[in-house]
Amino acid sequence: MNIQQLEYIVALDTHRHFVAAAESCHVTQPTLTMQLQKLEEEVGMLLFDRSKKPMRPTAEGEAFISRARQILRDIHELKEIANEGKKSINGEFKLGIIPTVAPHLIPLFLDTFIKENPETILRIEEMESESLIKSLHDDRIEMAIMATPIDEKDLKETTLYFEAFLLFAPENHRLLKNGLIETAQLDASNLLLLSEGHCFRNQALNLCSKNNGTAFHGFHYESGSIETLKSLVKKGMGYTLIPELSLKEDEKACTKRFIKPEPVREISIVTHKSFNRQLLINKLKAAIQASLPEHIVTPKEFVKIKWR
Repeated sequence: MNIQQLEYIVALDTHRHFVAAAESCHVTQPTLTMQLQKLEEEVGMLLFDRSKKPMRPTAEGEAFISRARQILRDIHELKEIANEGKKSINGEFKLGIIPTVAPHLIPLFLDTFIKENPETILRIEEMESESLIKSLHDDRIEMAIMATPIDEKDLKETTLYFEAFLLFAPENHRLLKNGLIETAQLDASNLLLLSEGHCFRNQALNLCSKNNGTAFHGFHYESGSIETLKSLVKKGMGYTLIPELSLKEDEKACTKRFIKPEPVREISIVTHKSFNRQLLINKLKAAIQASLPEHIVTPKEFVKIKWR
């Protein structure tokens, strides 16, 4: 058994396809197949079920591959220490980000960050929260920007900012007529929601005291986009909750803040504890915090809304 074979089985687990895995490892498909067979013979077990499409690890293989990932992670960490990785931000890094943050935050900081750190390349991909967590554990990404806390012992959270939840309703809606609103006034049966898988959906439902989820006005609609939900609200089709960073200047008449303590979501950079590029995390945090609009401030009294 050698490190190269471990890299091959991890690549197979990641891609679930021999050709794609071989390409990612820069070897031919027959070479990768042969090395897999040698490893399976050595350990005395089948690591992958080839009869499934796409192929997937066997029950024994899953445990073996999980350990292989940890071994490769430890080897990478040793190399980083030898190369003083903590003091360097050179290289290419994969950054995942949740869809309810990406379109509102990335345009604020990315241009400045890449100009100030030309030696760093960020490969950014939007993913839902559970996919981000799995990708961090599987080393498919190095960093994630997402809602926290997630309470995973092997992951480290670096808080970026707290973002208030706002009610978003048609301008003549009854909930906008008075002062600050209370969460007890929200009813899930009138609430337009993001589709399942979005952490913001879970948080929105957690804010509703009347959470029956019944369709209204003869339709039931869930979206993957905050902007789509806002467009429907402007047409008078229910109301929704939005993160404050998504609010545009000309939409303020459609919003209302909550009474204290204000409900907020915590947004953080999440990494595996083995990822030791602390300087990179610090620079990314500084760039993001410096780019935030002045009104995105932590309320004096707030409560963090969890999604897990």
